[in-house]
Amino acid sequence: MNYLFLRKTFFSKLNHFIIDLSSPSNISYMWGFGSLLGIVLMIQTVTGLFLTFHYAAHVSIAFDSVIHILRDVNSGWLIRFMHINGASFFFVFIYIHIGRGIFYFSFKKIFVWSSGVAILLLLMMVAFMGYILPWGQMSFWGATVITNLLSSLPIWGEDIVFWIWGGFSVNNATLNRFFSFHFLFPFVMLIFVFFHLIFLHGAGSGNPLGISGSYDKVFFYPYFLVKDFVGFLFFFMVYFYIVFFNPLLLVDSENFLMADSLVTPVHIQPEWYYLFAYAILRSIPNKLGGVLALFLSILILLVLCFVVSKFNTLKFYPVLESFYWVFICVVGLLMWIGANQVEYPFYGVGQALTCFFFFFFFFFVYFVKFWDFIMN
Repeated sequence: MNYLFLRKTFFSKLNHFIIDLSSPSNISYMWGFGSLLGIVLMIQTVTGLFLTFHYAAHVSIAFDSVIHILRDVNSGWLIRFMHINGASFFFVFIYIHIGRGIFYFSFKKIFVWSSGVAILLLLMMVAFMGYILPWGQMSFWGATVITNLLSSLPIWGEDIVFWIWGGFSVNNATLNRFFSFHFLFPFVMLIFVFFHLIFLHGAGSGNPLGISGSYDKVFFYPYFLVKDFVGFLFFFMVYFYIVFFNPLLLVDSENFLMADSLVTPVHIQPEWYYLFAYAILRSIPNKLGGVLALFLSILILLVLCFVVSKFNTLKFYPVLESFYWVFICVVGLLMWIGANQVEYPFYGVGQALTCFFFFFFFFFVYFVKFWDFIMN
């Protein structure tokens, strides 16, 4: 009896959660990136699990185990290429998802926005630790440079770095720990994703018109489920084209060399999806200041929770909308700066772009207040 009751309750909640969820009738394809992120998360989880079956987390054989996966394991090349390109798609979608959220004031749903920022932080940690696992040159030196930044923290900085390394340099203990955390943190992220969805379904989705409390709503199924499947179709077309025809498009050629602590690459840089934060880090002349700016480049998204407005879209703020598109261009330029050497003119340009990056968020908060005051 209890089993039947629990089963009935579960399916009724699931039905309400997915099938008969009321959604604004005018939401566009820009609202489909959340479901695309769910699909990519599933792909990453499954492919990552299969990769762990053959990966060996030891500095002497980690690089060779990746080659073994590519050459000897049945469909190992497919699983690995799906995993490494899935990471790039994950960040493409999450950046578009955040950009859409800023444009349509999704940050007004504070719990939804805060849990989303937490997911982004976890995702960046997971991707960073995954990048170390192939134990190529860029993997090793990227781990050395980024983890060593924590030594700038006062009092416990050096101890934290020694604990992460498991010694006095990046070594086998470091690789083992990163492998364990890379396997564990996605499950922690799934918990945050679950709460993110709970908060979203409690607060309700916004809409392109920016109207609060819209009563023109329809069931999620079949209208938006079919719409999401159109997005899935286009995603899989592009995704599998890259996987089958150009799988190494975004892979650094330096990482095809086995890690060597005696040979430093000419230019150390992270994956493309970290480049904007890396450029901000390098733009600060002080080491501790750079580390703080690195973390603040993500945490500053929480500043938008202080925006108070009766509208839900930048369409009602033409000046701010123009600044928004300039901000998008600035993020793209910061990625370009992060991929270049720390020299003239990239260093000076990076500093100017970094100032605008942080200025935009505070300008956003105060301009909305000022504009609403003027209009009222």
